[in-house]
Amino acid sequence: MLPVPDYIRYTQAIHLQQPRIENARLGPLPQLFADQFGWDEMAQTVARAYNNLPPDVRAKTAIFGQSYGQAGAIDFFGPKYGLPKAISGHQNYFLWGPRGYTGESMIVMGDRRSRLEELFQSVEKVGTVYHPYSMPYQRFDVFYCRGLKQPLSELWPQIKIWD
Repeated sequence: MLPVPDYIRYTQAIHLQQPRIENARLGPLPQLFADQFGWDEMAQTVARAYNNLPPDVRAKTAIFGQSYGQAGAIDFFGPKYGLPKAISGHQNYFLWGPRGYTGESMIVMGDRRSRLEELFQSVEKVGTVYHPYSMPYQRFDVFYCRGLKQPLSELWPQIKIWD
C-alpha cells in the first residue's frame, strides 16, 4: 500500500485507468478509494455553522443532506461535534421524514444558492466542504437557511430521490 500522493503519481506514471463504478466525474482516486475521504471534514464544516447559532435556534435547526452519504456522515461523525441526526430526501432517509423540523432554520449541504433562495426567505453561505481526495461531487457549499416558504411537512413528498 502506498501513501495517497505516491499512489496517484504511480498510477499516472503507468497510465493505470481508474475503474468506473458510477457515471460521476472522478477525482485523482478511484471511487472506492475516494469515498474514504472527506466525511469527518464534512461534519466539522457543518458543526462550525451549527455551533455558531444561538442555543435556542440550534434546538430547531435541521441539517439537510442531498444524499444519504452526506446525511450518514453527519449521523456517524456528528455526535462528537454536538450535531443532531440529519434529514434527507434520498433513499431510506426520505422514509424517516423531517424528524419534526418545520424548516424555519436549516443547514443545507450541497444545493444551489439560487434554488434555496426560491424555497427560503433567507440564505447565507456558511462554509465549503472540500477534501482533495474525495469524490468531486462531495465538494460543495453549505448554507444556513431561514424561513422555509411552505411547511417542511408539505414540501417533504417533493424531495424524494430514489436514484
